[in-house]
Amino acid sequence: MNHLKAAAAVTLAMTGAAHAAGIERSALSVNALFEEGEYLELGFRTVMPNASGIGGPDSFTPGVASGDLLDDYVAFGAAYKGDINEKISYAIIFDQPVGANVTYPVSNYFATGTTAELKSNSFSGIVQYNFDTGMSIYGGLRLQSMEADARIPFLGGYSVAGKADWSFGYLAGIAYERPEIAARVALTYHSGIDHTLDSSESFGGPAVATETELDTPQSVNLEFQTGLNPKTLLFGSLRWVEWSSFEIAPPEFFSVFNNSITDYQDDWITYRLGIGRKLNDSWSLLGLIGYEAPSNTPTGNLAPYDGLLRYTLGAVYTRDKLKVTGGVTYVNLGDANSELGPIFPAGVFRNNDALAVGVRFGWSL
Repeated sequence: MNHLKAAAAVTLAMTGAAHAAGIERSALSVNALFEEGEYLELGFRTVMPNASGIGGPDSFTPGVASGDLLDDYVAFGAAYKGDINEKISYAIIFDQPVGANVTYPVSNYFATGTTAELKSNSFSGIVQYNFDTGMSIYGGLRLQSMEADARIPFLGGYSVAGKADWSFGYLAGIAYERPEIAARVALTYHSGIDHTLDSSESFGGPAVATETELDTPQSVNLEFQTGLNPKTLLFGSLRWVEWSSFEIAPPEFFSVFNNSITDYQDDWITYRLGIGRKLNDSWSLLGLIGYEAPSNTPTGNLAPYDGLLRYTLGAVYTRDKLKVTGGVTYVNLGDANSELGPIFPAGVFRNNDALAVGVRFGWSL
């Protein structure tokens, strides 16, 4: 059961929150903290989205196809866990929590030539104290970088480039474990992290030096697992993120349009539920389903989909101290109508999806 419950945790982390709320790429899991003894893992994930639409009937280019606007990307994650003594453990986790890769291809669609890129890297240092009752508490700091740039030709030739900014946040959590039935419940809070990017903005002429505030939102994770029998594990998570507090609004852009480049009107909750089955001492299989309810409100044009339904199939191979977990995820991206500001309709996006393939290597040291 040990390698099965570890694989379930890895499957949750490896599939991540690909495309959740548009730009979220990592669910910020702390599952590495619960590995036994000294442990190291490295993971990679390739995501291949397909998102295209047409101009809405009241848009600037009604009926014109946008072309596929979301680029493929590769994400990387790593974690190290160690024990100081029988009571105190620690973990160092690297992930890439948010990101965007948008390119509108050349066409007659109004947004043709629009590009946007958002990059992030995050290091978390966590210390855990384990009580004799199965309870534990943990907390630590996160050091996160953020950089962004965009080019929006149809808005006066506007462009912006923001340099990488590093800033701190924190996390805190509580967990309860019953190892004899492979049961664990962990509740983790991640603070928001405020960034101020040195940026340059232009409307087709000389660039103006500005400062762009970009704040990643606070979130809460509830992760759980329990053995149904010696070979079967039920696992899942519930994640809330305050996306309503997120926006990218460079000051020159905002002064002209009185609006942000992108924002969200609602918070998001992501549900995931999975089951794993141990086949033998070397192999286990896992399946996972994830869901985000649509907000039924217009979206921006950099992530034009609303809600999602995700299916994951995974397998884990264990030999001696090595554990290799692989998975394939198919994501049905929810239908959406995009807008330009609060009053101008833009695109109609239907029947879009994404495919993700990931692998993670874990070593018990």
